[in-house]
Amino acid sequence: MQKIELMAPAGNFESLQAALDNGADSVYLGVEQLNMRARASINFTLDDLEEITKRCKAKNVRTYLTLNTIIYDHDLSIVKTLVKKAKEANITAVIAMDQAVIAIAREFDMEVHISTQINITNLETVKFYAMFADTMVLSRELSLRQVKHITEQIEKEQIKGPSGRLVEIEIFGHGALCMAVSGKCYMSLHTYNSSANRGACKQNCRKKYTVIDQETGVEMELDNEYIMSPKDLCTIDFLDQVSDAGIKVLKIEGRGRAPEYVAKVIKCYREAIDSLENGTYSKEQVISWMQDLEKVYNRGFWSGYYLGQKLGEWSKGSGSHATQKKVYIGKGVHYFPKAKVGEFKIEAYNISLGDTILITGPTTGAKEFELKEMLVNDKPQENGTKGDAITIPLDFRIRPSDKLYKIVENKVEA
Repeated sequence: MQKIELMAPAGNFESLQAALDNGADSVYLGVEQLNMRARASINFTLDDLEEITKRCKAKNVRTYLTLNTIIYDHDLSIVKTLVKKAKEANITAVIAMDQAVIAIAREFDMEVHISTQINITNLETVKFYAMFADTMVLSRELSLRQVKHITEQIEKEQIKGPSGRLVEIEIFGHGALCMAVSGKCYMSLHTYNSSANRGACKQNCRKKYTVIDQETGVEMELDNEYIMSPKDLCTIDFLDQVSDAGIKVLKIEGRGRAPEYVAKVIKCYREAIDSLENGTYSKEQVISWMQDLEKVYNRGFWSGYYLGQKLGEWSKGSGSHATQKKVYIGKGVHYFPKAKVGEFKIEAYNISLGDTILITGPTTGAKEFELKEMLVNDKPQENGTKGDAITIPLDFRIRPSDKLYKIVENKVEA
């Protein structure tokens, strides 16, 4: 059984650090506007690339730059600049769908990964793109049986990419799915002139809809008004079958998600992948992981089409079904390294011993733990309120940019 590479989303430095701290093998990120999350997340800038690769190199984590949108002629000079800077910063690979991006990446001798937007569904397409790319993301609509056939034939026929290595197959493992075929959707463009294929999806599919017969005016009865909003993909409960399919890279979706989402999901899948390797993967562990995954943003879970299901499972609401949510408490003030305590200013909400708290920041990532001890205005107290200064024992450094949250239960409508 080959070890699966766990690929994490990084929409900003908080999420990047959360991915690194929780065991990601690789991260993917967008710079500026030419990526599929150009509108949804706070993208990195060219000046961030060196810091990104510095942090990732320290933990032996690979870095992938997403340049997987539709590209127009006026974008080509930008693409060349991005790829050149990525090469100079030692970014590992470029994720691409447009032939122009692929050609430019090869011109700069950058490793290329084929995006799911290409919609690879068969071996012959793999062979074609093996001329340009070392890793390929298969269509989301394939079953694991179909995926396994492709990986077995790659091995049997020794299909290699430009690096001379056997072509590696990547699939989506967890996160948001949409009604589009492997991400290619035109609803947002038609209704808002805002192209999903340029990274500016308005998420029309997540809204409520009714179906009316135009000739009679009769409204059709629907079991669920969210008829175009699928539940999120989750594979952790059949990860053994995913591994058996021979995939090399498991991608976690979520560059638009909060750092605590990245931390929680990567931690669960890291443990699951490691348990497969050491032979301890079990139903009991799966139940625990699922409970943790339900705590952060999700629209409910289903297995996608991997197990041969023909129709999607639809969410029952437009927002998250997470069983927990974060409430802003305050911001970091100072860290005292000798005493190993962090000082925070409470700005919005009460806090008490026994609360589960979350600290996030560009260098902190996302740290969640139970509050067992604190000083309130320099005195031991069990409760802190708005306006108070509190200090908490911490084994990591905080900064004024860090934010303090309280984790509370979130009532989810059935």
